[in-house]
Amino acid sequence: MIRFEQVGKRYASGQDALVDLSFEIDAGEMVFVTGHSGAGKSTLLKLIGLVERPTRGQLVVNHADLARVRRGGIAHARRGIGMVFQDHRLLMDRTVFDNVALPLLIAGTAREEIGKRVRAALDKVGLLAKEKAAPATLSSGEQQRVGIARAIVAKPPVIIADEPTGNLDPQLSAEIMGLFAEFGQVGTTVLVASHDLMLVRRLGKRVLVLDHGRLIDDFRPESARPGRGA
Repeated sequence: MIRFEQVGKRYASGQDALVDLSFEIDAGEMVFVTGHSGAGKSTLLKLIGLVERPTRGQLVVNHADLARVRRGGIAHARRGIGMVFQDHRLLMDRTVFDNVALPLLIAGTAREEIGKRVRAALDKVGLLAKEKAAPATLSSGEQQRVGIARAIVAKPPVIIADEPTGNLDPQLSAEIMGLFAEFGQVGTTVLVASHDLMLVRRLGKRVLVLDHGRLIDDFRPESARPGRGA
């Protein structure tokens, strides 16, 4: 579902954010990417989300070579990728329902279908009763759940999340990570950037470790090996 082949990213300043990155992630797999601040975690996710483009190498997501996606095709390519951010990025002047519906409105989904999908997504994250609420009235954990509902409402095959529990307490962090694990169980490919090593270890999933833009470890616990029900 995701394949990096000797991918590199060099910024105009001359800084190499990623160097010769090569790995594959299968459909339905949940994988964490960790590393020190500045290791390249966010850049890696930005390449998948077409926020940035690789300087070299090949990057394939959901059978599409992202290097070949032209500017006019970026919005269409992003429909297959649900993105979750640490700072939620919610529209504070819209209701919870409207925030979650946004990807469907952009895609031109029929109004009746939007209602069904939005409520199903909110139910999945435990916020169906909050559909008419303003985001500002929600707790930080609830706001993050709205962001997750927005990411999954269009049923994308790939979900990426950049430090989704960075501002949450340990209990909420565990709950949010548990939601991501559930998505993997129904065939969604999930890639999460996180510095919370204790939480990552507890979930027993595959972990990619970056150091100064290079992949220095690809750790696969026994439970995350192919054929063992990860």
